[in-house]
Amino acid sequence: MLNLSQYFPITDPTLIFFVVLLMILLSPIIMGRLRIPHIIGMVLAGVLVGKYGLNILGRDASFELFGRVGLYYIMFLAGLEMDMEGLKKNRNRVVVFGMLTFLIPFAMTYFMGVSLLGYLPLASLLLAAIMASNTLIAYPIVGRYGLTRHTSSTLSVGSSMMALFMALIVMASIVNSFHGNGGILFWLLFILKFVAYCVGLIMVIPRVTRWFLRRYSDAVMQFIFILAIVFLSAALSDAVGLEGIFGAFMSGLILNRFVPKVSPLMNRIEFTGNALFIPYFLIGVGMLINVRLLFAGSKILWVVFCIVFFGTLGKAVAAYLAARIFRLSWLAGHMMFGLTSAHAAGAIAMVMVGRRLQVAPGEYLFGDEVLNGIVIMILFTCIISTVITERAAQRLRLQEKEGHNMMKNLDDEKILIPVKYPEYSDNLVTMATLMRNPRLKRELVALNVVYDDVNMRHNQAEGQRLLDHLCHLASASDVPMVTQVRIAANIANGIKHAFKEFQASEILMGLHFHKEISRSFWGEFTRSLYNGLSRQIIVTRILQPLNTIRRIQVAIPSRAEFEPGFYRWLERLARMAGNLECRITFHGRKETLQLVNEFIRNRFPSVRAEYEEMEHWKELPTLGSKVREDHLFVIVTARKGTISYKTAMERLPEELNKCVKGKTIMIIFPDQYGSEMDDMTFAQPQHTEERSAYEAVREWIHNKV
Repeated sequence: MLNLSQYFPITDPTLIFFVVLLMILLSPIIMGRLRIPHIIGMVLAGVLVGKYGLNILGRDASFELFGRVGLYYIMFLAGLEMDMEGLKKNRNRVVVFGMLTFLIPFAMTYFMGVSLLGYLPLASLLLAAIMASNTLIAYPIVGRYGLTRHTSSTLSVGSSMMALFMALIVMASIVNSFHGNGGILFWLLFILKFVAYCVGLIMVIPRVTRWFLRRYSDAVMQFIFILAIVFLSAALSDAVGLEGIFGAFMSGLILNRFVPKVSPLMNRIEFTGNALFIPYFLIGVGMLINVRLLFAGSKILWVVFCIVFFGTLGKAVAAYLAARIFRLSWLAGHMMFGLTSAHAAGAIAMVMVGRRLQVAPGEYLFGDEVLNGIVIMILFTCIISTVITERAAQRLRLQEKEGHNMMKNLDDEKILIPVKYPEYSDNLVTMATLMRNPRLKRELVALNVVYDDVNMRHNQAEGQRLLDHLCHLASASDVPMVTQVRIAANIANGIKHAFKEFQASEILMGLHFHKEISRSFWGEFTRSLYNGLSRQIIVTRILQPLNTIRRIQVAIPSRAEFEPGFYRWLERLARMAGNLECRITFHGRKETLQLVNEFIRNRFPSVRAEYEEMEHWKELPTLGSKVREDHLFVIVTARKGTISYKTAMERLPEELNKCVKGKTIMIIFPDQYGSEMDDMTFAQPQHTEERSAYEAVREWIHNKV
């Protein structure tokens, strides 16, 4: 009988690196299905393969080396991604809120650690510093709702930086006090070295960086220079008695203005960290976690409860007290609490410091139960933070009611039309011609993207012939058109890059009907496209000549009027209905229909519009069953995490296949708040599945029952 245990744990460096890369690849996919933050996914992967799990990997020197690099990388990115302008504009409020959001949870956690958990004072201080800091895990949610300039967001960002800075100072003091004599002379010398260190970095690094970046433009050299600065700062930090992570964080703050958020240099820095160093560190942390302690008794559960409860309560008290002091609304307080309540890799970084401080032979300041408790705490606080921030941001956006100010952005029209199949390309160009505003005299952009493979030259020639034909078709209607054949390894990425290059306002594309290519409703790349762009995307399946359409039926979700793209799609549909001289019927909530009616009456009085109330989105299948062969059925939907999004929209493909199969349809994803949705940082998910595992299980149970 084959004994597999003799081959484990794996000690060969090549195989270890392969297994680690496999975990880095698969963890975001699996965690995306389970809707668990990818940071936790990497740690859980480490638990699974470590000696306390399946004992697949041995924790060799590579985990120590890459782990230390990843630890510094985490703190460097934390400083690099801070919004320095928001800090300057609201410095007084930021100082007040920063002190509150640090001191209140710090005090609560310290007394909890001493009295309820029975920890040493130094251990309680370090635990308090961990819970007093926070990570802006939920900040991307704020961007999606267009609230990054809201006062509550600005205060949360600034206070997070301040709380993390003070937590690192406390941690450095603990480390030095732990190794030193703790006398007055020691503290005076420590303060002197600390001041000299900070002044030296602030005076020298900007000058050297400015000189180097001006003199050398090579991408690799710039990247290596930045990393050299980070690790030099970390090494000097260790030399003066501070932890290396403090130096990495300081270098991030100092280099903040030299590395723009959207620059290629920032992209390389984040890519390298997210792809290798940080996951390696998190997996290494997971390998240290003893999962058996979770079943050893109720003590670990008590530790987790105390840490989560008192840490979160302290953040809540600080947020609502600050909102009261600044005379902000309770919703602003919710937002501040949601943004400042999450903890992520910074907490793991600091708890690892506690695990290296030896209080007695074989005994460390933080044991396995604290490490386990911190990891579970991160999971809970990330969930709390995202849920509260999502609800607060949505209610704030609804409260501000900015819908009437959105019509001013309609003069940026430039429609991008990705085409591939000749059988529906003509109809797409015709539809774009019907939608465009002739007074603006803007050209249409026809795009053909071909794969970079062995058939590239042939497909490129075929694409150019198709685009030439479309140019003739557009010129027959006196519509200017520019074309491009683009070569790309990924079709969706090729379209996104072309969208940015042409500065397009929206995308009009066809919904595939080639079963031999893809059996899914959206096709090969549509889902990646609408998740990767925040601008309007119209997906249509045209099964009849457009000039034979007698009526346009439009289904509008509730709260669609609060989306920034509300008037854009409304104008496109109204203009098309006017050019086709057909009736258009809008189905939606009463308050939404009132705004639609006002817009049509003022801007397109000749359009024959009708209005029918649709109280709930669940009425969509009933409405679809009434659509006739000569109708165009338009569904205005939304991306996940936006104001008008509903969970019922996830079943849209199944419902459309049932009720409007074989009919002409159009699906609109309106403009959304925020920048492009594929701009990811370490705090954001690396991968999110459109359909979660929980939904698949629920559907399976429903079908069986």
